[in-house]
Amino acid sequence: MSNPEKPVVLTCVQPTGRLHIGNYLGAIKTWPAMLDDYQCFFGIVDMHAITVPYDPEQLRDGAFECLALYIACGLDPQKCNLFLQSHVTGHTELAWILGCLTPVGRLQRMTQFKDKSKNQGASVNTGLLYYPVLMAADILLYNADRVPVGADQKQHVELCRDIAQKFNNTYPETFKVPELYIPKTGSRVMSLQDPAKKMSKSDEAQSGVLYLLDTPKVVRKKIMSAVTDTGKDVVYKEDKPGISNLLNILSAVAGRPIPELEAEFSGKGYGDFKGVVADAVIKLLEPIQKRYAELIDDREYLEGVLQAGAAVAQKRASKMLKTVYQRTGFVERK
Repeated sequence: MSNPEKPVVLTCVQPTGRLHIGNYLGAIKTWPAMLDDYQCFFGIVDMHAITVPYDPEQLRDGAFECLALYIACGLDPQKCNLFLQSHVTGHTELAWILGCLTPVGRLQRMTQFKDKSKNQGASVNTGLLYYPVLMAADILLYNADRVPVGADQKQHVELCRDIAQKFNNTYPETFKVPELYIPKTGSRVMSLQDPAKKMSKSDEAQSGVLYLLDTPKVVRKKIMSAVTDTGKDVVYKEDKPGISNLLNILSAVAGRPIPELEAEFSGKGYGDFKGVVADAVIKLLEPIQKRYAELIDDREYLEGVLQAGAAVAQKRASKMLKTVYQRTGFVERK
């Protein structure tokens, strides 16, 4: 699974809630194509998941659900390293060192922190503020060359790049400055019920979220009831966010350019268009759901995948953390 001569790709997802089609089209879909050309690390960041109230048992179950979906979406454990963040020593240790180089004002200005903390006031927990530093540590601990993420994580990766550069300027050069990669098609999928907001598992209107494990009946109902716009034309326009979002989804799922889809549905109604979108999404999800069903109850196999992935990840992480400790002046443990 490990080839040190290949560039390193690392990306992670939280095991909270279920993965939805926005996660898939915005990130996961592009990952299998990287397996042959990169040394890939795909982390399930369970430590990130405790910045909000959670149930420990659901956190554990969510980790295995996420892993099974990863594999079902094409991440072959024989070609990449799948691991739990909490299984690898070094993430939090490096985060502390990087945090000592990161101005608190920069963290307070992070968009996600402002959005998630605005209703909490003084009760907001420190972990939510520190989240981007831990994310930077997740990336830099493996000295990743490339970080594929959804568009909503761009600001966090940019902060990681800045922290890496600051560390390299403060101490002997240590970290690669990772390259951000955001797929051009389907990189930002919006809620079906409020196309002004990105699709999110925390959305109060769950009918606006297409989960990878939704049944065909549920998928069709959600898409057919998706918010549309005034008029009848199926066109991608700024003043038609509902139809534009569905066009974006269909384009990413079917692998067809939006202008081609606009021409196909010229003169046709929204109902016909939504039906085709539903058919395409159901067809996409069918093999993923079938493979997931085969995996999810095989806990022994899934635990073995995590153990193997963590072993490779730990070896790389330990080497990097030792270098960081040396560069920052800590006395080596004998």
